[in-house]
Amino acid sequence: MLRRSIPRGGWSWRTPWLLTSPRIFCLSLIVLLGQVGLLQGHPQCLDYRPPFQPLQHLEFCSDYESFGCCDQRKDHRIAARYWDIMEYFDLKGHELCGGYIKDILCQECSPYAAHLYDAENPRTPLRNLPGLCSDYCFAFHSNCHSAIALLTNDRRLQESPGKDGTRFCHLLNLPDKDYCFPNILRRDHLNRNLGAVAEDPRGCLQLCLAEVANGLRNPVSMVHAGDGTHRFFVAEQVGVVWVYLPDGSRLEQPFLDLKSLVLTTPWIGDERGFLGLAFHPRFRRNRKFYIYYSCLGKKRVEKIRISEMKVSRADPNKADPKSERVILEIEEPASNHNGGQLLFGLDGYMYIFTGDGGQAGDPFGKFGNAQNKSSLLGKVLRIDVNGAGSGGKRYRVPVDNPFVSEPGAHPAIYAYGVRNMWRCAVDRGDPITRQGRGRMFCGDVGQNRFEEVDIIVKGGNYGWRAKEGFACYDKKLCQNASLDDILPIYAYGHAVGKSVTGGYVYRGCESPNLNGLYIFGDFMSGRLMALQEDRRTKKWKKQDICLGSTESCAFPGLISAHSKFIISFAEDEAGELYFLATSYPSASAPHGSIYKFVDPSRRAPPGKCKYKPVPVKTKSKRVQFRPLAKMVLDLLKEQSEKAARKLPNATLASSPNRASSQKDSFRRPASPTSSRKTSPRPGAKKRARVWSPGSQGKRKGIPKRPGGRTRQAARQRRAGRSLPPPLGSRRPLRGPEAPHHVEAAAAAEPDLRRAGSQGWRWGPAERA
Repeated sequence: MLRRSIPRGGWSWRTPWLLTSPRIFCLSLIVLLGQVGLLQGHPQCLDYRPPFQPLQHLEFCSDYESFGCCDQRKDHRIAARYWDIMEYFDLKGHELCGGYIKDILCQECSPYAAHLYDAENPRTPLRNLPGLCSDYCFAFHSNCHSAIALLTNDRRLQESPGKDGTRFCHLLNLPDKDYCFPNILRRDHLNRNLGAVAEDPRGCLQLCLAEVANGLRNPVSMVHAGDGTHRFFVAEQVGVVWVYLPDGSRLEQPFLDLKSLVLTTPWIGDERGFLGLAFHPRFRRNRKFYIYYSCLGKKRVEKIRISEMKVSRADPNKADPKSERVILEIEEPASNHNGGQLLFGLDGYMYIFTGDGGQAGDPFGKFGNAQNKSSLLGKVLRIDVNGAGSGGKRYRVPVDNPFVSEPGAHPAIYAYGVRNMWRCAVDRGDPITRQGRGRMFCGDVGQNRFEEVDIIVKGGNYGWRAKEGFACYDKKLCQNASLDDILPIYAYGHAVGKSVTGGYVYRGCESPNLNGLYIFGDFMSGRLMALQEDRRTKKWKKQDICLGSTESCAFPGLISAHSKFIISFAEDEAGELYFLATSYPSASAPHGSIYKFVDPSRRAPPGKCKYKPVPVKTKSKRVQFRPLAKMVLDLLKEQSEKAARKLPNATLASSPNRASSQKDSFRRPASPTSSRKTSPRPGAKKRARVWSPGSQGKRKGIPKRPGGRTRQAARQRRAGRSLPPPLGSRRPLRGPEAPHHVEAAAAAEPDLRRAGSQGWRWGPAERA
């Protein structure tokens, strides 16, 4: 079958079977995973990230072109590897082994590649070959034993005793028979909803988080400037705004410090403070941004103030403290229900969301502030900040505001009947169809029974205080048919949560499954939820979001928990979604963090979400981010070590043979889960061939050589050419050791995330 000889002892490249993981951790993980099955297989690629749908057709590993771990570039590399190997075979060898070799090489493209190669945990050993089911493995060994040396340089695999392949297949064994190849293709429960957002039996969406900032004092707002720099600006309730750069670092000097003007206290639950921040749509040209905060006026009257400021000409990361120009001030009759949202709509106008004035039940006047159109409290205001208005106003009123011509109504009012809208956002719209673009979503905090989510419409009356959610609050007002109020798209009772925090419709690139989901939460309960619109009925369906699943979130950099009190949501300049939370809701307590949502089921194809931030000069020192939250992989490590400590020493050394087997497990590229010894099958010389190459779906069998070259022409062209390294044949190179072509290839791949002190790790195939 082979027409070219293989060097005795296999290829000369050496591969250490283990990375730098301590032996005790590996043994602990073997014990834990082998006995309790803590880390189950889940869709994951060899770069420790979720699978994806390739942008282009895969010509070689076409079985995975709808969903998997290969883009066209990687598919071409695997195809080239295949043809390099097949140069060593004659025609009979092509026919007999081509399908097997293609199957094995293409497992790098499987959505379960990390499980097949034992790469789900970056700290565990990495296989050279994927886990093969016993029937398939015995058939491959029986028909193509000579091909093993072309696929791996592991002498244990090359020289495994026994012509029946028992030892060889034992080394490639996976304890969970559902996940070995090719069984993994036949398991309906593994492939039924592959690529969709995972749900638990209760229908709870399984998402994960990455911690991106911490040590903040009640972070109330995170916004970007829309200037291409991909910075984000985080405002603390005390009146300090920080700049975070695209590399995750924070500038040591604040962007803005208004602590001396902002009215707030360390009391838990004090709603006053710095509450809103928005950048002008033409910020790159005019350097303007706007702030919303509580302050004391003359005679110590409490007010909310909306001001315009500019960024310093000398430093693009510092506000000019002398540039503040007050746009609007509104007296507050009580210390709560202060509103606080500022945002710009697609029309270029600024929208201001005020609370109803505080206390309980909007007791001000006959109908309350919210229903009183002469009051600016309990309203959505729309103003034009690009010019001065009449009567000395520092803004203009758009001529198409709905109540401009109504006697007694304030012309700046755009919508009314709101209680205390806390966090609103404008929908960017579907990236392709633009559907939903411009919709304005808000969470309106309820009184005693219901929290609600609304879509703001021009001239809309949102019912408060006549209604709370869908129910009546003030029965007399509720019976007034002339209200013609706008109903929420969703409302929930206080058994779920007691203070809604409005969110965003996800329109980012990195998690395509989340497109169109409105994601929001509850401040008091810490619950995260999502709304999905039924386009046919125009109704919205709610699903809970569950975080911290060990199985779903076992990726580098992902965490399993978050601080309870959800203060705000945010999106960065690329459209990725975050939320801001604290474990202690005091304006002076530095326990606030920012978390990024990650869908562990599917990511965007490599290269699709790349962007190049506009460079920005920094004069302040950078403070590098240090995560505080415990990552899922760290939790797994702790649990494995704990489980190992519980085992008596006698168990680990019960027999010389077993001890020898355990020592061997540290010298081979096997999974910790595969270290459980199984009894060899004596006399198993031949196996019924249950699976045959080419029987996978609509496969066309052995691929044809591109370009139609004849075997003789190929032989002449490739005479004397050495074979590229087999799978996993090079140790991972880091830093200055790495040749330029490896670094360039790494740069072209998606970023590999780090978890704690772990280093980079390549998958089984060479990435050059």
